[in-house]
Amino acid sequence: MAVDPQGAELKRFTTEDPGAPVVMLNLLRFAPGGRALYAEYSRRAGAFLARYGGELLYAGDGGTPLVAEQGQSWDAVLVFRYPDREAFGRMVADPEYQEITGLRSRALSEAVLQPTTPWPANRTPRTAP
Repeated sequence: MAVDPQGAELKRFTTEDPGAPVVMLNLLRFAPGGRALYAEYSRRAGAFLARYGGELLYAGDGGTPLVAEQGQSWDAVLVFRYPDREAFGRMVADPEYQEITGLRSRALSEAVLQPTTPWPANRTPRTAP
């Protein structure tokens, strides 16, 4: 299972750029011993986030799902904001960043990277789910 953005998917992601900030939802499932590897990756990836204008908005451990099918729980949830999709694409293509992606790949057994687009103010729900 792929855990890193690659080739056609990354190209499609950047060509679909609406030219606005993108908030990226990261759902992570760690491989055995992966938390320590991911912690090292995160420590080193911070410099690249800063270089390309990204910021971590939230990071936390996944809990027991309230609503989910079997196997849909995640070990960790992270939310990042990038100035636009192109900035994210440049970051993951950076040769120096590529040197640390092996840490992330070995740390994870499964991942979802879900770009999001904000709802207009008139579409935002006013009540909790």
